[in-house]
Amino acid sequence: MNNENKQTRKRISRSGVTYHNKNKSYDCIVLFAPMYGSGDVYAIDMRGDIVHQWKLPWAPGLYGYLLPNGNLLYLGKTDKKSDVDFPLWERFRGGIIAEVDKNSNIISKYEDIYHHHDARRTSDGGLLYMAVEELDENLADEVKGGITPSDYSGKMWSDTLIELDSSNKKIWEWKSSEHLNVNKHFITFNDPRDEWSHGNTVVPVDNDKVLVSFRNISTVALIDKNSGKFIWEIGSEILAQQHDPSILGNGNVLVYDNGAHRLDEAIPYSRILEINPLTKEIVWEYFDKPKYNFFSPYISGVSKLPNDNILITEGNFGRIFQIDTNGDIVWEYINPYYEPDHEGTENNSIFRSSAYTVDFIQGII
Repeated sequence: MNNENKQTRKRISRSGVTYHNKNKSYDCIVLFAPMYGSGDVYAIDMRGDIVHQWKLPWAPGLYGYLLPNGNLLYLGKTDKKSDVDFPLWERFRGGIIAEVDKNSNIISKYEDIYHHHDARRTSDGGLLYMAVEELDENLADEVKGGITPSDYSGKMWSDTLIELDSSNKKIWEWKSSEHLNVNKHFITFNDPRDEWSHGNTVVPVDNDKVLVSFRNISTVALIDKNSGKFIWEIGSEILAQQHDPSILGNGNVLVYDNGAHRLDEAIPYSRILEINPLTKEIVWEYFDKPKYNFFSPYISGVSKLPNDNILITEGNFGRIFQIDTNGDIVWEYINPYYEPDHEGTENNSIFRSSAYTVDFIQGII
């Protein structure tokens, strides 16, 4: 059997646009970066045609999104080495936070070898991003849960959040080691004890709050920047290793609940949740039928579109689709770009995608 036929998902799946209901879909441009690509970022229309493409000198670390000025904020993998020594680090590390124009010219670049997963431009032109630091050995011993892998270095790492001003001067820092609770924030039972929190999303909210997602402890929280305390948090009583939370106009939280190890259900499946963060009520949810038809154990994302449709990225399988308020699929696209991952396996994963109006894209290209 040749290599072309060994990739089961590639062999049995169609690619490109597989469904489009023009009457119910929101007409938009979708942007994504193949997670294991060399630095290509694509903007596609509802037909799946590429309307613009960026070529960056770094592999994704892990994605990019468009700023209001039309430039791309791109997170790439640095070539510089750090002392972070656990195996999974190679998959999600970043290190490069760059703003580039439509022609892929670099406008600005900031480098931190401990950066990973996410970074956002702040309203004053600064940056808010995630990094890791080594946890004190005594505190690490107190953290509950997880398993000790055979290749464990003896170090545990935890998340820090860092904000820079427009001159790249550090103006705020938050350390998970100072605010998480060892008696409450357990590592999922079978995740390696290399990491405590494993953050995957950081979002500035107004000027004094930060929304975060910590996968390994199944927690989404809103942080008060002044005190560092959680204003509210949603934990494993609802979530299971979630990604990409956002705060909606009504104050509720929209989140991709991956569902790899849900506490109250044996079948692994993903779902999209709208949650009232104060009451912990699930206001709305989407899942497939049967439930296991929609499942990505890692990565993935979700966002609400202007007409209240939802754009979903089923990340591990490179699937981006749009549903209406009834939960009906109205547009679907399968990433056709397969690249070798860190194990040498062809992979079409997408960490996260985002959508923009046609007028906005036409205005910048």
